[in-house]
Amino acid sequence: MKKVKKDSILRPEGKKSRLAEHIAGLPKSGIRDFFELVNKMDDVISLGVGEPDFVTPWTIRENAIYSLDSGRTSYTSNLGLLSLRKEICKYVADNYKVKYKPENECIVTVGVSEALDLAIRAITNPGDEIIYHEPCYVSYAPEIKMAFGVPVAVNTYEKNGFALDPADLERAITPKTKAILLNFPCNPTGATIDMEQMKAIAKLAVEHDLIVLSDLIYSELVYDAEILPAISSLPGMKDRTIFLHGFSKAFAMTGFRIGYACGPADIIDTMMKIHQYSMLCAPITAQEAAEEALKNSICDKETMRREYRSRRNVIVKRFNEAGLPCFMPEGAFYVFPNITSTGLSSMEFATRLIQEKRVAVVPGTAFGACGEGYIRACYATSMEGIREATSRIKDFVKELKKKQ
Repeated sequence: MKKVKKDSILRPEGKKSRLAEHIAGLPKSGIRDFFELVNKMDDVISLGVGEPDFVTPWTIRENAIYSLDSGRTSYTSNLGLLSLRKEICKYVADNYKVKYKPENECIVTVGVSEALDLAIRAITNPGDEIIYHEPCYVSYAPEIKMAFGVPVAVNTYEKNGFALDPADLERAITPKTKAILLNFPCNPTGATIDMEQMKAIAKLAVEHDLIVLSDLIYSELVYDAEILPAISSLPGMKDRTIFLHGFSKAFAMTGFRIGYACGPADIIDTMMKIHQYSMLCAPITAQEAAEEALKNSICDKETMRREYRSRRNVIVKRFNEAGLPCFMPEGAFYVFPNITSTGLSSMEFATRLIQEKRVAVVPGTAFGACGEGYIRACYATSMEGIREATSRIKDFVKELKKKQ
């Protein structure tokens, strides 16, 4: 008779892993790793986490307080408050020139992150390929993998302003391609997309019968236009585009966790099923605050945008003066300076900078392999903080060059 080990009842030999393999192998967010470092250290100036330093405008906070004080603490429709969906669809029609029906072409989610997750899961069958551009937000590839899809990265380059080249995109399309995921303005580069590039991508989507996932969370934060156009506004694109947006960035409402998606009714209905069984609905207090934002806080949004533009101009100038060539971003609130002249890798640079100068940035590799040689710095912080942080970075670079 085979001898049984003492702990075999709890851990029998040959037992399968209790963790889902497709989740266990996913990397943790490189952004959050550095955020945790910041929390453990004193006197750190953080240019790391992409969160507005502005407090949510008072009228929005007041509405949330009033909502709670009035006892508005119930569930809402799985799709979200109809009154909010009406305001969202009006806002999208007015600003992006795309009309959606609030009754069945719009869903309110827990941040745009949930909207993206729902959209990917709603359209992806195992083995479907979804093309996205790198450097990019850290969650794109992992979310595709969690839906049993195959992420396919198309690199973008500093020499082209980190724009997505439609020719590179076309080369990545295969018979298994299901969708294209776009994020402009882009996190981490701040790159945008011009109308000719957008039309070329739309043409590819139509020719190859692809869905477009359009993450527009930074679309109000552009500095040479009022707002970035939506690809769904182009002919033939509304029925194949999922419009993803939220309130975190432009309205400084990160903690409210409110996002939304607009799109074809069949896709929104499928997204709602997943949302219904996992999240049920977004919090009613946050939904009512978001409704107030769209009705009465547009001027606050514009004030913040103007301040971000001033900060952008300063931080780009100071990185260039420090000897770190810095692309001028056209949107969002990030810069992506080139640090290859220091001889350090992105991870080495970011790690030593926080240890030696108490400045937190994110290594470019957190946003994809082609981010090597860059760091991401967020300028959603005070002008004083930007000046002090870049002074420390300039000193750090000088010290490195003396040792070379």
